[in-house]
Amino acid sequence: MKFKGYVRDNGKVGARNVVAVIPSVVCANDVAQAVVRQVQGTVGYFHHQGCCQLPPDLKRVTDTLISIGLSPNVGAVLIVSLGCEGTDHNRMFQEIAASGKPVEIIRIQELGGTSKAIQAGMDAAQSLVLKISSLQRKEVDISNVVMAIKCGGSDATSGMASNCVIGYVSDKLVDLDATVVFGETTEFIGAEHLLARRAVNETVGKKILDIVEQMENRALSVGCDMREGQPTPGNIAGGLSSIEEKSLGAIAKSGSRPIQGVLEYTERITDQKGLWIKDTPGREPEILTGMACTGAQFMCFSTGRGAPQGFPSMPVVKICGNPLTYEHMQHDMDINAGKIITGEKSIAQVGEETFAMILRVLNGEMTKNEALQYFGSIDIHVLGPVI
Repeated sequence: MKFKGYVRDNGKVGARNVVAVIPSVVCANDVAQAVVRQVQGTVGYFHHQGCCQLPPDLKRVTDTLISIGLSPNVGAVLIVSLGCEGTDHNRMFQEIAASGKPVEIIRIQELGGTSKAIQAGMDAAQSLVLKISSLQRKEVDISNVVMAIKCGGSDATSGMASNCVIGYVSDKLVDLDATVVFGETTEFIGAEHLLARRAVNETVGKKILDIVEQMENRALSVGCDMREGQPTPGNIAGGLSSIEEKSLGAIAKSGSRPIQGVLEYTERITDQKGLWIKDTPGREPEILTGMACTGAQFMCFSTGRGAPQGFPSMPVVKICGNPLTYEHMQHDMDINAGKIITGEKSIAQVGEETFAMILRVLNGEMTKNEALQYFGSIDIHVLGPVI
């Protein structure tokens, strides 16, 4: 099975070909936003990190921004630096450039302030857009696919329909020698033993249990039980009674294939195949960033109550398990898995419908959140305080 994508110098294959405008620190967001507003073919990543943080988090933010720049959906990169931030903007430039991608950097302080930096950024971004605009798609094997998966805005239909559809697609892609990555460690609680049983060995099984315990301990360290925030009020209103019930529905989206290992938040897929876990929180801005870091060309996102947001350089296919929500939010939802609930279609039928759409998205078809440009809110999952 084949699709047509953009083959990068390092052999990775993208489904999109954009110029990534990456501020290295929150203080550079406004300049980056001005550049993105003016130059077509660019996307921006407007996060809230990059300074006044402890060294492990500054490294984590730097690594995350590098991984975003190395996404196969990104054809070229413009780094927007303030000049005195805590992140290592020089390492960002060097590591992204080493992949063979065109990359430029502007430093606001060196250029003499906001207006001069915006002009320099616009000129650099325009040059990069023109440089990559003539790249053509080439036919490649489906085994080059990396799919990220997530659920959000869940209700009782998510675990019965939309998550099951993603599980079907996940198994199909793994069987085609592609790669699937799922996360939301908080939503393994109460079901982590079921995931551990699917691990390829004891070491991986123990790691799955360990990341759940570590996530629970983070909440306990501030005097709270994780169950005080999960399920969310929206989940409860949608019929989910406990975190265990939510978790059982959430893990359904991983399908049934063996789990090969656990990735850290900033890690990229290199030559890994099969089904992998990435240790992430559940909130959309942080997990979508973490999943884009893997090198995923797209994400399948299950929802019941209706979660419309996406990610700048990673198309997000919205699969809605609730037929009422689908009708009410049809301009945001891509696939109506609510037909499973009404008995009109089977999980396999909607799974095949979703797989067909995935192939179209890989070949260039926009998802609904892409068409609406609903992808402005991203952020990076950090572990320590702002100081």
